[in-house]
Amino acid sequence: MKKTAVLSEGFLGTTYGKTANGLCRFTTRFDVVAAIDSTKKGLPIGDVVPRAKEGIRIIGNVKEAQDLGAEILVVGVATDGGFLPGNYRPIIRDAIESGMEIVSGLHEFISDDPEFRQLAGKNRVEITDVRKMFMNRRDFYTGRIREVSSRRIAVLGTDSAIGKRTTAVYLNESMKKIGHSSVMIGTGQTAWMQGFPYTVVIDSMINDFVAGGIESAIMEAWDRERPEYMFLEGQGSVLHPAYPGSFEIIAAGRPDAIILQHAPARKYYDGFDIPIPPLEKFIKILKLLSDRDVIGISLNTENMKEEEINGEIERLQERFSIPVFNPLESTDGMAVRIEETVK
Repeated sequence: MKKTAVLSEGFLGTTYGKTANGLCRFTTRFDVVAAIDSTKKGLPIGDVVPRAKEGIRIIGNVKEAQDLGAEILVVGVATDGGFLPGNYRPIIRDAIESGMEIVSGLHEFISDDPEFRQLAGKNRVEITDVRKMFMNRRDFYTGRIREVSSRRIAVLGTDSAIGKRTTAVYLNESMKKIGHSSVMIGTGQTAWMQGFPYTVVIDSMINDFVAGGIESAIMEAWDRERPEYMFLEGQGSVLHPAYPGSFEIIAAGRPDAIILQHAPARKYYDGFDIPIPPLEKFIKILKLLSDRDVIGISLNTENMKEEEINGEIERLQERFSIPVFNPLESTDGMAVRIEETVK
């Protein structure tokens, strides 16, 4: 793996920086050595991104990244609409002129930008726009997923950018730790960057082929590995006005159970002044859509103190009679619970 810096200027550790956060925690595609965010330069990575890989440096510019041996710059933000922040242009320009490869998961393609394309050609630099790789994918749903006997667990959420992928990643690792074969089915650009081979980026695909894309990723995993478990990464939220998601994961992925990701301190949809409906509503809707149970609640603990977290876990477990856990602490117990209950 090549040494890599993730660009997250101004957003590391926030919802907009979720790609950088995810890559700092886990990736088999890149050797992440640094995160560029001058507003947090010098802070311990674990203080900004809990459970990040030790040794990653928070730095201020491309020169410092190259001094650490970085050969790749990953654009590590997921902005509303997938647009490149204006203040990122000179940073990307510096990286290209320095000979660094560029990888981006934004909707705004770096390789289509006239200035960046010209600079890349001049400096013989490769630009990879991850979403561009999937926009012409044409897998149509077949129903062949009925052949798959892997136990499929969908990780869905009450909001976007709430930790669904992170929970799925850790549950997948925990399931393997307790002795089961397990794979992650990725549905977004960060999952591809993290190196999960069974990934489709569904929000870059034509709608008619989204269900088929999800099914084809699952079938590829089944045909190659026959895993006992699959963890399906959710997107958006079933009630989100701007990022409606979950139904395509349920309809095409046919999960056997659902883990619901929830941020108790988040009262409004991320980036909007629209209230998030009660947790009960999500649980009822997801059960009606899937005819399957929500078997656990995974907490995003942003803006919560330790005593608040423990109290919320106890309150939600008593209220819904299902396990509630903090994925940044441990997912091992939930993996055992899945092993025991999802047959």
